[in-house]
Amino acid sequence: MHNLTQIMEFCGKRGLIHLTRNVIAIWPDGKQEHYRLHCFADLASAAAFKDHFGGVMFDPKRDRENGRARGAWHRKDEYKRILESGPLRVPEILRD
Repeated sequence: MHNLTQIMEFCGKRGLIHLTRNVIAIWPDGKQEHYRLHCFADLASAAAFKDHFGGVMFDPKRDRENGRARGAWHRKDEYKRILESGPLRVPEILRD
């Protein structure tokens, strides 16, 4: 909940409107993990969010096989578990 509060405050102060989507990130080695996407209407808003919170840019055409793979994010990079991103943190209880 602390992470969500930070995100809402950041977006509210800057007038950034976004939608949140959940996807399953799938790596070439078969590893899968649930991810939350924060979607913005323009690249400048997405870049401001990424600059503050970190993360990876998502491109629906590239990462969803031209829109055919709904609910999945086909990653091309190597899997690495993310426990911290900018000021956001995975709670201790969920770290194992």
